[in-house]
Amino acid sequence: MYEAPYPPYDFTDTTSFAYETVVKRWPVILTGIIDNVYRFNHDLSISFNSKDPESEEVVLEKERITEGKGIIEAISKLKYEMGRDRPLEPIPDDGEALVETYNTELARLAEQGKGSWFTAPWLYAECYLYRLIRSYFVRTKYWKTYDPFLAQKQETFRSSSKAIFQLATTMHELERDKASFASDPDSLGVLFREMIQMCLWGNATDLSMLTHLSHEDIQHLQFVGKDAQAARKEFILRDDQDKVWEHLTTSAGNGGARIDFVLDNAGFELFTDFVFADFLVTYTPYVSKVVFHPKLIPWFVSDVTPPDFKSAISSLLSPTFFATTSPESAQTAAAPAHLQAMVSRWAAYLDSGVFALSVPPETPLGASDAKADFWTSPWPYWNMQQQGPTVFHSLKDSGLVIFKGDLNFRKLTGDVRWPAWTPFESALGPLAGAFPILSLRTNKADVVVGVEREVAERLDESGERWRFNGKYALVLFLPRASQ
Repeated sequence: MYEAPYPPYDFTDTTSFAYETVVKRWPVILTGIIDNVYRFNHDLSISFNSKDPESEEVVLEKERITEGKGIIEAISKLKYEMGRDRPLEPIPDDGEALVETYNTELARLAEQGKGSWFTAPWLYAECYLYRLIRSYFVRTKYWKTYDPFLAQKQETFRSSSKAIFQLATTMHELERDKASFASDPDSLGVLFREMIQMCLWGNATDLSMLTHLSHEDIQHLQFVGKDAQAARKEFILRDDQDKVWEHLTTSAGNGGARIDFVLDNAGFELFTDFVFADFLVTYTPYVSKVVFHPKLIPWFVSDVTPPDFKSAISSLLSPTFFATTSPESAQTAAAPAHLQAMVSRWAAYLDSGVFALSVPPETPLGASDAKADFWTSPWPYWNMQQQGPTVFHSLKDSGLVIFKGDLNFRKLTGDVRWPAWTPFESALGPLAGAFPILSLRTNKADVVVGVEREVAERLDESGERWRFNGKYALVLFLPRASQ
């Protein structure tokens, strides 16, 4: 198995974002889960007032409340132990995937003196945290399919209506020029670059990061107008957009290529992924199929699960999902119709197989599937061929695999202390060249590669938290190795 020449990021550097994560971010996230379960229990108990206290329904709901209290107690204990650098406990055998994987690695880390909350590698500890949280819900009767982050994901999705309607109108306006794109590939290339930036900055909506932002702050992050994109371009520290476009236009072959999205966040970011995929299959001749890859358990707060993926379409088609607002103009008044038309096209693509999820859309939370289990393992992607062979072989024939977001970038590079000017190819280890890779990442963790040394050193010396403040981004591309 490949091992990098640099150590992984951990929590020993008190100036790092890793340290801020274990001290501040994770406790906030755990408190949010406690509050979510408490509110659910409270709402259940209030409903008893209108029901027969002896009815079977009330008896079962009381059992669920008792289980909910047990989850609250377990997470409160976890929060206490985390803050005191207690040892990570083995994940109990809850019948779901990857228990042995996590516990074997934990035993190895413990032997090295790295088995506590402040000594474990950041990447392992964070993946372990979400798998452990999952175990608290799995080992109950009534909470197995409960997503403690769902309400937060849905609320943030609803607050994104302004940007969603804006993008729907943008896509509607493309219809007028669709016929001319075939004879004007240059204009198609310009549109592609706008779409890739839209998809890149859609990653700004990461709920595990937005623990202190208001809805107004989130809407500002999601502003996707041309002026905003032009202003942001200077913050893309490595920009391989032209290389990606050249790759698509020269290697698609007759009938178009298959593209894969390794998804990141639900809600607005998933919406931008759909928009990008729609643009590729509807307005270019280079892509004929798009496969989306979800996580199978609630993961890093806002990552896309199969239920999130399935509900996104129905939510967007619902006339009541977004709050009704007074239209500012005839253009904005037409936006809901534009959205309906666009999302209806996506639904048709899903029905016909042009769009597809890598696992059945009805897959419930916690189900095991070799086509997706690897994404919620603690492993970097370096050794995907050995540690996730089903996933690896499913991607080998892809025309382009788009890895969305920060966690996917951390896993692509192993979350180790690469010098920031390390070539992307070097940081990918043995995965480099296996299939065409595009990483779209806004910087939200310490690890950075692919940046010119002079630029990285200047930013480091400035004192700006450029590695993880979300202000800067990377568009990194590596083609398939020549056969």
